[in-house]
Amino acid sequence: MKFMKLGSRPDTFYTAEAVSFCCEFRSVSSEVSSDFIIQVKGSRYLLHKFPLLSKCLRLQKLCAESSESPQPQIVQLPEFPGGIEAFELCAKFCYGITITLSAHNIVSARCAAEYLQMTEDVEKGNLIYKLEVFFSSCILHGWRDTIVTLQSTKAFPSWSEELGITSKCIEVIASKVLTHPLKSNLSHSHSRRLKDDISSNGGDSQRHKQATRGWWAEDVAELNIDLYWRTMIAIKSAGKTPSNLIGNALKIYASRWLPTIARNESVDKQSASNSDSEKANESSAKHRLLLESLISLLPSEKGAVSCSFLLKLLKAANILDASRSSKMELARGIGVQLEEANVTDLLIPSASHTNQMVYDVDIVRTIIDHFMLQWQSPPTSPPRSRIDFERRRSRSAENIDFELQESRRSSSASHSSKLKVAKLVDRYLQEVARDVNLPLSKFTSIAESVPEFARLDHDDLYKAIDIYLKAHSEMGKSERKRLCRILNCKKLSVEACMHAAQNELLPLRVVVQVLFFEQARATMAGSKVAELPSNIKALLAAHNIDPLKPPPPLSTTTSVQAEDQLSISGLKSPKSKLSTLQMKLSEDDDLNENGMHPDGISRPSKFKALCSLPYRPKRIFSKLWSTNRSMMEKN
Repeated sequence: MKFMKLGSRPDTFYTAEAVSFCCEFRSVSSEVSSDFIIQVKGSRYLLHKFPLLSKCLRLQKLCAESSESPQPQIVQLPEFPGGIEAFELCAKFCYGITITLSAHNIVSARCAAEYLQMTEDVEKGNLIYKLEVFFSSCILHGWRDTIVTLQSTKAFPSWSEELGITSKCIEVIASKVLTHPLKSNLSHSHSRRLKDDISSNGGDSQRHKQATRGWWAEDVAELNIDLYWRTMIAIKSAGKTPSNLIGNALKIYASRWLPTIARNESVDKQSASNSDSEKANESSAKHRLLLESLISLLPSEKGAVSCSFLLKLLKAANILDASRSSKMELARGIGVQLEEANVTDLLIPSASHTNQMVYDVDIVRTIIDHFMLQWQSPPTSPPRSRIDFERRRSRSAENIDFELQESRRSSSASHSSKLKVAKLVDRYLQEVARDVNLPLSKFTSIAESVPEFARLDHDDLYKAIDIYLKAHSEMGKSERKRLCRILNCKKLSVEACMHAAQNELLPLRVVVQVLFFEQARATMAGSKVAELPSNIKALLAAHNIDPLKPPPPLSTTTSVQAEDQLSISGLKSPKSKLSTLQMKLSEDDDLNENGMHPDGISRPSKFKALCSLPYRPKRIFSKLWSTNRSMMEKN
């Protein structure tokens, strides 16, 4: 760190008690008696007019306005920038006493000299001139000195802005980052960390090579949020710094200044006293400003910031009650790379006072919508002119092949991402399903936000439904039907089917569906379609369904109520496409209050009737029902 010394006389300032003034004062050893008293923020200085008035235009004006008196003249200097330290430094300069200037005190000295008007008009080579030369030729040429100087301007924001100190420091920092992106020896923090890493890991560590890319991030992170925001804006506006370096710098700053925020902070605010509550509110407002400023600096490019970091910011935004625009900006960034997230990161605490839900599922739904939106097909391009058509025809076959390969690669990435997100959503549903205050509509909304083809199997979705049914045991039968409508029994594994067949919480029609698919799966085992059992045929015939003919495609305009429809996969021959059957069960709707069907068959009897199948299906069902219930519950 560079420094400058001015003056040659030894320091002769001392503290003593003045009997006439009944207080402590600061004075300077001299053979000439003092004739000047200056009061700065409660401290008094017993000094001499000549050396001070010869260099300070403001003191000249104040003395000229006051009447002459045999008593020492008293001058008040209210709101003196820098306080007594800065004033004493200027006073020592006037007396020719040696002073040391560096990046730590140059701002306060410059503001104090400006306050006292120590300009060249008063005397050549005055303090302002010397400070400006030192600032331009030394401070701004050193990386660490510039950072320290900029940080010290936060104590004098208005003075520093008027004098141009703040803007000059920011310009120099941004210029050095853009000019020397790999010159890691400029960074004081990086150089110190590099020495520690070499001593412990050796000089060829890959960690050192990666660290050189963002050498400036840790040093800039020392700034307060206002100065940091302006500095990062200056760096980003040039457009030369890679977005991943910007993202890495923001992550370093957030980890340094954003505290680990617990969800019970809002509860602590309510239970704390008034004074503690005010402090907590001030702290929250400060952190909220910091968080929203960081969000506004986030790069828009995909991958510039990790999905995990964005989700942590979103959790903090919920707890600190950040603005809706900030939350939506985070949701958009997370949705672009949702396939990189994990379930733990998605468990965002709910900060809403209108409901008692544990997690904020609405923001997760918004994130999923943003993810699906990015893979939608682009709008139809406008008609091309004949010239464009000819240019298109004239392109080489190699370029066309390259475009086709890129299109296929993009389509493959899209499909793979959706498969990952579908798994992620189902496991997320398993976690939030335990919340007794989670409405059914929100649960099904998230489940249906994933396209059907993205779920290769429905085992994880079935587990989520089972957990939700156990946590909401008071659900009515219509709600259970609506919940289970999102489940495709055709995509359940054998283990899941065995568990579902014994699940008393599921509606009867779902259990029958599971049994039907297991029977159909057994008939297809030998690559030959076996004949359906007579009781299943009778059940289908009762609803005018011919089991020997493939059913027509389901119409979206059918008048049958949605909750009474079940889509069941038909039997698949080796060379035919998968067909579906539509089976309508009268289940609990036809049961009277005593649990009896109008024809006198109770629900258990219905089960027995449905399970009384020929030899081969009966063997399958017996295998299902003989499984230990406790083992199924563990699954």
